[in-house]
Amino acid sequence: MIFPVQNLIDGLQTRCGTSFAITLPDGSRHHAGPGEPAFTMIFRTDAALLQAFSRGHLGLLESYFDQSLDVEGDLGAALAAGMLSGLDGPKTLITAENSLHELRYSNHSLAQAKANARAHYGLGAGFYRLWLDDPLMMYTCGYWPEGTRTLEQAQQAKIDHVCRKIRLARGESYIDLGCGFGGFMFRAWETVGAIGTGLNTTTEQVDWLRGEVARRGLAEQFTVREADFREVDAQYDKLVSIGVLEHAGRDQLAEVVRAHADFLKPGGLGMLHFIGHVGPRETDLFIRKHVFPGGWIPALSEVIVEMERCGLEVVDIENLRRHYALTLDVWAGRFEQQWPNIQLLDPQHFDERFYRVWRSYLLGCAEMFRSPAGYTHLFQIVFSKGNVSRENYPMSRAHLYGH
Repeated sequence: MIFPVQNLIDGLQTRCGTSFAITLPDGSRHHAGPGEPAFTMIFRTDAALLQAFSRGHLGLLESYFDQSLDVEGDLGAALAAGMLSGLDGPKTLITAENSLHELRYSNHSLAQAKANARAHYGLGAGFYRLWLDDPLMMYTCGYWPEGTRTLEQAQQAKIDHVCRKIRLARGESYIDLGCGFGGFMFRAWETVGAIGTGLNTTTEQVDWLRGEVARRGLAEQFTVREADFREVDAQYDKLVSIGVLEHAGRDQLAEVVRAHADFLKPGGLGMLHFIGHVGPRETDLFIRKHVFPGGWIPALSEVIVEMERCGLEVVDIENLRRHYALTLDVWAGRFEQQWPNIQLLDPQHFDERFYRVWRSYLLGCAEMFRSPAGYTHLFQIVFSKGNVSRENYPMSRAHLYGH
């Protein structure tokens, strides 16, 4: 090779602090750091090497997806090392490709927004049931207070936590934006007795949820609408928005936040749960190109500005970043364990490339939320339409924890 390989990987190891090894296409092996390597990257082709140098971490990932690069050992450690080593820094080619992707998959039209959602969430209840919590199938960050042992407990705790935050009560109407498989609605009905309307743009989830509502005999308690998040049909006492805002897109952020306000009656309470950056940053191309087309992660500050413009008062903000790492750990473990059963659902779709993309997504996101160098967090904002008073909202957080 024409570059000092050992010097290069020693520099990467110094920055990430993890021992690792690489094997080049000519069979030569290079080790960096003390002791046994946590992982070994095996470059099968010179093209994979070129991808690494020209496109950084995305080049490495895409080579892994197409099997011109393999990773032996701990893939999570490899992804974490990449974040700490600076391989995810800006590259000219990546920046240009990212801009083109955002333009191509903009959620500006309702049709494109629907296509973007279905590309990920339309994989079917059979797929998600195998590795999400049973039976709620919540595909969002769980809540892991001390003593929580299982994903099922964490997801139930999350829903109960949100219900307390917005003071959801029996007889109140609420809308669940992006209701998924209805886990929040079913749990809130069992524990609180509130009447819910779920809104979802993913046809596959809507069809499944309507069938499940009918099967449970809850047609009078629940309404499930197939519509875009911006299509406001009525006003409700309360609003829950869990994992929706990341799909708005940069140019739709103001419009989607405005819809959150328009869905609420004056004085109503809402809870906005979303992945957000600390300060405005670009969304990683890997996640939007291979996992969530049209996705865009806003900064907390950008969201708050739009909320203020809509007359929404921020009542409380909680950061659940650490909770998401724990949730993703379990998802990744279950996905790995259930992979043979996932393949049986549709061997052509759930192939080796899909496996590698989703392993990287789940493990990589876990490490991202765990990373000491991370700037991607998980926020829950409690807000009201207009200012709350002493009469309609507690003066402390005691109601959240005194149960």
